[in-house]
Amino acid sequence: MTTAAHRAAATSLLRFATAGSVDDGKSTLVGRLLHDSRSVLADQLEAVERASANRGQDTPDLALLTDGLRAEREQGITIDVAYRYFATARRRFVLADTPGHVQYTRNMVTGASTAELAVVLVDARNGVVEQTRRHVAVAALLRVPHVVLAVNKMDLVGYEGSVFAAIAAEFTSYAASLGVGGVVVIPVSALAGDNVVEPSARMAWYGGPTLLEHLESVPVGSDPSRDAARFPVQYVIRPQGVEHHDYRGYAGQLASGVLRVGDRVTVLPSGRTSTVAGIDVLGEEREIAWAPQSVTVRLADDLDVSRGDLIAARGPAPRLTRDVAAYVCHLSEQELRVGATVLLKHTTRTVRAVVKDISYRIDIDTLRQRRGATSLKVNDIGHVVLRTAEPLALDSYAANRRTGSFLLIDPADGTTLTAGMAGEAFATAGTGQGPRREGTGPDAR
Repeated sequence: MTTAAHRAAATSLLRFATAGSVDDGKSTLVGRLLHDSRSVLADQLEAVERASANRGQDTPDLALLTDGLRAEREQGITIDVAYRYFATARRRFVLADTPGHVQYTRNMVTGASTAELAVVLVDARNGVVEQTRRHVAVAALLRVPHVVLAVNKMDLVGYEGSVFAAIAAEFTSYAASLGVGGVVVIPVSALAGDNVVEPSARMAWYGGPTLLEHLESVPVGSDPSRDAARFPVQYVIRPQGVEHHDYRGYAGQLASGVLRVGDRVTVLPSGRTSTVAGIDVLGEEREIAWAPQSVTVRLADDLDVSRGDLIAARGPAPRLTRDVAAYVCHLSEQELRVGATVLLKHTTRTVRAVVKDISYRIDIDTLRQRRGATSLKVNDIGHVVLRTAEPLALDSYAANRRTGSFLLIDPADGTTLTAGMAGEAFATAGTGQGPRREGTGPDAR
């Protein structure tokens, strides 16, 4: 398959995440999207109808299609990330349904980390609230390429266009301050089905697409040949049998770019160079591989290559460093403190590291940099400086979402503590926008 053909195939799949505050109607919206796109099995719908009738409801509660945990159904909130798979005639979808409660913001980080689009939901009666700002900040931090604002419950504000316009203006202004441009804003009523899959006859003032129309048409994917090739080695294959006595292959998933037989490559952190002698895919030899294929690479030279090494080609290799400056979202109830010893997992490589400094914590409400912090608490977003025991081949997150990201892990019990994005994560960094230092800006006190 050529690169162009691969790109065409990639655009037929959209990974997207949903996020919204508690009671904004996100589960109902997702349920409506699945129901009206005919992505619900008959027995699932019958189960929802029975459960709704037992609650005394006259119509099916579509939120029950997505809130699968007993605690979610009892409390009427989404607690954990749930992945839904559905398809229309135009595209296949992987939906990461993330929680809206502030307590579970860290779950949104998980769901949005691989998303190409984020749907942020607001209640038309409440407009943009703190949790809305937190969600768009996470989307900006993770550099999600496309953001949609779904203004839900328009039926409860009389389908007034002025209400929608005010919310759209406030949200797009805030998103722009984080470097998120081109936000698409759609007025919907998940309960009534307005503008989710079918156009609404009650909002003639709106001339844009329905939510599903936008999901089906938004451009996604990219040409892998434009990206530098990055291949983290996961496993060394050395059969040492009679049939494959001299075979030495390096297995893993191509994180980005394209590898071809004959490419000159650099192995990091050693810095040794070689040439790609062969590429094996499912036991068959190939001339080319592209992200995110899982392949085995053979090199022309016998180099010391092991798990955790990075094979780089086609463009400048990532720089080696032991000093990591990064934006982070803290995920654990256990605080991240200055001086703490952690494990840093970057692609397939795990090294010990020390938290040298917490430069600042970002106030999500005002986007100010709150300096002087000595720790980060759960759901905090901040900037840290780490010192690693061994050098890392780290790209900036802005250049490569896969090889510019990492996790911090508790060495005592293996708990995931923090998700990190190396370098300048926010698109507006260095432009005078984005998170501001304390004491700057027009409203500084």
